[in-house]
Amino acid sequence: MVGVLNDSDSEDELPPGWEERTTLDGNVYYVNHYTKGTQWTHPRTGRKKIVDGELPVGWERCISDDNKVLFIDHTNHTTTYTDPRLAFATEYREMSQPVRQRFDGSSTALAVLHGRDLRNKVALVTGANAGIGYETARSLALHGCDVVLACRDLQKANEAISRIRQEKEAANCVALEMDLSSLRSVREAIEQFKQRFKSLHILILNAGVFGIPYQLTKDGYETTFQVNHLSQFYLTLLLENVIQGTNNSRVVIVSSESHRFSTIRSPEDVHQLTLSPPAYKYWAMGAYNESKLCNILFAQELARQWPSVSVFACHPGNMVSTSLSRHWWLYRLLFAIVRPFTKSLQQAASTTIFCATAPELEGVTGGYFNNCYRCQPSNAAVDPALASRLWTLSQDMITEYCKKGQEQS
Repeated sequence: MVGVLNDSDSEDELPPGWEERTTLDGNVYYVNHYTKGTQWTHPRTGRKKIVDGELPVGWERCISDDNKVLFIDHTNHTTTYTDPRLAFATEYREMSQPVRQRFDGSSTALAVLHGRDLRNKVALVTGANAGIGYETARSLALHGCDVVLACRDLQKANEAISRIRQEKEAANCVALEMDLSSLRSVREAIEQFKQRFKSLHILILNAGVFGIPYQLTKDGYETTFQVNHLSQFYLTLLLENVIQGTNNSRVVIVSSESHRFSTIRSPEDVHQLTLSPPAYKYWAMGAYNESKLCNILFAQELARQWPSVSVFACHPGNMVSTSLSRHWWLYRLLFAIVRPFTKSLQQAASTTIFCATAPELEGVTGGYFNNCYRCQPSNAAVDPALASRLWTLSQDMITEYCKKGQEQS
């Protein structure tokens, strides 16, 4: 297993007489024009590098008569030995060695994707018409990804697509109507998705509600629990064959540091009345905390059950200014006060984008990320018995819904 690192600022500069080149399989090697020698390691840092992804548009890689790799820029009609992807080459070491952080809390989603070509990739993002979800979908689309915006309001989803196409006319985006307060809507949306797409490289479960008054969904479950966890659990299972049938696929579940304040501590705490409580036991903030713990537990168990898929949970940022706080004036006021001190929407989307696309996470699964870096969630969040119990209970709820549907039909 290889872990990829970023270039440093000054030590990475090559000594006089040295040049970087790449092999056909993307490994970087170094040519010493004084000695006519070559080596795999950087002459200053002693580290190796790789380049990832396809060549920029208009470039072509060829082999010369003397078996050297050449790069032709058809746009500017130039030829060079220098791979244009070298500007974004990344260092790597064995995983047993320390890993430097490439991005942090100040990084933007577009910075994480700088130089990446996501053409021929398909992504589905829930809650993508506004806020962090919109910036996530926008960033992927601007880098060539085919993006499905799964949203409750189809008009708002299409308006979001129009804004993206104002920046990139050729952006390939599709609106998909999906109401997470209805399991039937989820099922119908996924059926539509499967009719159009045969693969799914990136699934981002971003949608969520926060601080809402007590209400039940069309399926009889408490809304925060169903929207934030159960419906997105269901849509993931419905996509199992599509996701597992796609090479190097990833699932990213947007959670929150609020999971640390959940009252769930053991498998005995996980039952329907805890996750979907009656009105007299409901507290909006508590319901949100429980749902965010569910997100990480779901990621843990999904990673175990789908070993061929890279699964991650992540925290986008603290009190980021989005429409999430719209349901109560006090929340809106609090979010407005702290807005100058929190992340922008582009910064908040960066960790999601990092988990969805970073080359160094290929083959990695089950992690929880904050500020584009893996960190340790709460003890409850990594309890395998708790995760297994939540999975079983969630499946039972889905089965109950399916039985009701059969009886009604």
